[in-house]
Amino acid sequence: MMPLLARFRQFYEQASLPLGHFCTRLGIHPNMLTYLSLVFSILAGYLLSQRAFLWGVVAILLMGLADVLDGATARASGKASEYGTVLDHVTDRYAEAFVMGGLMLSGVVAPVWALFAIFGMVMASYVRARAEATGKLASCNVGFAGRQEKLGLLLFGLVVMPFFPDLPILEWAVIAVGVASHITAVQRLLYTRQMLVGSARDRKLRKESGVA
Repeated sequence: MMPLLARFRQFYEQASLPLGHFCTRLGIHPNMLTYLSLVFSILAGYLLSQRAFLWGVVAILLMGLADVLDGATARASGKASEYGTVLDHVTDRYAEAFVMGGLMLSGVVAPVWALFAIFGMVMASYVRARAEATGKLASCNVGFAGRQEKLGLLLFGLVVMPFFPDLPILEWAVIAVGVASHITAVQRLLYTRQMLVGSARDRKLRKESGVA
């Protein structure tokens, strides 16, 4: 089971490619956009901590745009690299922590739920990284929710919250992110077990049957 928005990955990669070519013509390196995404995440965290939620939404959207553009620019310029991929994943984790930290400091979300969500997001990413590091899985981008879905839940909570001031909409959104993240971590672990154990069993059967 792939994350919902991951199914449209090929579409938005193609749609963003012209923007990648534009950035390439401007001489912008993909890693510059990755760092810019991190800067926007820090700004988003600060704005959210000050309860400037509308501007926080704007900063999160700019963060997401820069995150899309770094990949598009890497593909358009032919500068995609393993280091760039690692840098992108690392800055994504920092970005998630900054945004959640800002929500926690705002006082609108209880610290226990913010930490619950942060831990889930980190574990979902960690399971994927460890699974792919075995070299036996081309990708472990499976599960209920990827990064885009989780940011979407947060944005939904931030946008809807002003219309229901008497309800803890934003806290519910953070809890939903935490639950989705932990479910995704478990799904990725089970998927990894299925692929690795199944692969080992197949090799054993081939060996016993004398098939190369």
